[in-house]
Amino acid sequence: MAEIKVLVNGARGKMGRTVVAAVRGAEGMDILAEVDIDDDLDAALARKPHVMVDFTAPGAAFANARAALAAGVALVVGTTGMSPDEVEEVAGHADHAGIGGAIIPNFAIGAVLMMRLAETAAPYFEAVEVIEGHSQTKLDAPSGTAVATARRLAEARQRPFAYTRPEKVTIDHARGGEFESIGVHSLRLPGLVADQEVIFGAPGQTLTIGHRTTSRDSFMPGVLATIRAVAATGRFYRSLDEVLGLDD
Repeated sequence: MAEIKVLVNGARGKMGRTVVAAVRGAEGMDILAEVDIDDDLDAALARKPHVMVDFTAPGAAFANARAALAAGVALVVGTTGMSPDEVEEVAGHADHAGIGGAIIPNFAIGAVLMMRLAETAAPYFEAVEVIEGHSQTKLDAPSGTAVATARRLAEARQRPFAYTRPEKVTIDHARGGEFESIGVHSLRLPGLVADQEVIFGAPGQTLTIGHRTTSRDSFMPGVLATIRAVAATGRFYRSLDEVLGLDD
């Protein structure tokens, strides 16, 4: 295949800068354009990149994805915060047009394995809670990874988990959020990159499955693999599992 020309949207952000460096160093692909909030995305799309990679903000990602598809450009979205309906709308447009695309909450291979191991454990434990931690600059909470994990846990168990609701709450929201009887908690602290623990409980035992990242470089193998996949196949991916063939 010819060299993959990549547009990076959000190129001056922390993730965007890391993606630009990774693409420049990858065999078979190069940067066609770097775009950020004050730049003209439509003009960059008019240059006909093969793939647009979007790491921007939750409020912008949906419109950015629609703009890429309207220009006939495949997309790889790592920005979290889109609603399920928005994801399905983007996926439907991409499938109808035969344009490759991906909306993936976490590109770290370790995070994918964490979720798959948690799915395996889910039927065997009464209760589970998810604790995720990110830098204080992350704009959405909980993270897309935590939401995806909770959905996958609920589907894997196929019956409700037990969830403890205290009789008295002395600080509002002390128990965090709840999704399908799964507690979800978000930490936002300087020094964190992207961490998550899935903690299962049953009488006399707990099981913790955790993933830690210390650098945004941990996401780059997954990002590059996804760029190659959408450029080569023209299909839409909703998880890194699909890109890596773990669902086959």
